[in-house]
Amino acid sequence: MAEDLVLDTAIRDWVLIPLSVVMVLIGILRYFVSKLMRSFQVPDHKIVKEGQVIVRARNLRAAANFIPPKSFRSRRVYFSNEENGLLFVPKGQAQNAQAQMFSDPNMAMDMMKKNLSMIIPQTLTFAWVNFFFSGFVAAKIPFPLTQRFRSMLQNGIDLSTVDVSYVSSRSWYFLNLFGLRGLFSLILGEENATDDTQRMMQMSGFGFDPSKSLGAEKDGLDIVQHEWALPKFEHRAEAVLKKIVS
Repeated sequence: MAEDLVLDTAIRDWVLIPLSVVMVLIGILRYFVSKLMRSFQVPDHKIVKEGQVIVRARNLRAAANFIPPKSFRSRRVYFSNEENGLLFVPKGQAQNAQAQMFSDPNMAMDMMKKNLSMIIPQTLTFAWVNFFFSGFVAAKIPFPLTQRFRSMLQNGIDLSTVDVSYVSSRSWYFLNLFGLRGLFSLILGEENATDDTQRMMQMSGFGFDPSKSLGAEKDGLDIVQHEWALPKFEHRAEAVLKKIVS
């Protein structure tokens, strides 16, 4: 039987609120530090051109049924023919994203700065939380949860008799670390919000490979089944008018 605990108000005042405020302030400070460390890079003309080609191909797929069949076929050939199509990338000309990153020292330096701006504050904050607030039961979730959430919500508390809805201070740190994106989007803007999960995903990759995006867009354009929507407009308009009149 899980035990119900009575949380002291001092834990709220000296553990829960300070920990939440510190996490928000560290996130804002980390954003401005990473902004100062960010170096200006001139965009590659080839990458910008390939991105615009992908956008144009997607617009063609989205509005394919609003142009005549002959016009659609000519545009599809222009994008995806095997000789000089804009979306066709020969096998020998495909760029390796990892080799491209290591060949450009500025790109590697920017990635190292981003990783350091994420790892160092997290390490120091976790050490601070683990030293001062280890073992505290900081909060309680106002709805019941299953036992699968125990390891996520009660990190640092080895008591199986405590109800799963109670949250330890260490788990509260992790919840703030990965759950403050909405608050940062309100404070810093949607595009400027610091997203730790996205940065961790970016750490496992080494850049963007445009040849894969071009190939995927070419395959998507090749399988489009064109069906011109203009001849059906009269029947649809007639059906709508009949419904209005009747």
